[in-house]
Amino acid sequence: MDPEQVIENLLKELDKSLKAMGKAKTIEEKETYSRIVKNIAESVGVFFNAINDMMAYSSDDMDMDIDEG
Repeated sequence: MDPEQVIENLLKELDKSLKAMGKAKTIEEKETYSRIVKNIAESVGVFFNAINDMMAYSSDDMDMDIDEG
């Protein structure tokens, strides 16, 4: 699956979970949704960190190519 699609799907789930948490009536429901939101947000963060790392390495590679050229 395309990483962009995975991130997009995670963000949609995050949005749905935040809306559901806002509508939750009991503390138990709110706690459950808060854990779901936390887990999804951490998952999105993992993808963003991986993308950031890949961009940093690709930028270093481009700098080396320029220096060698």
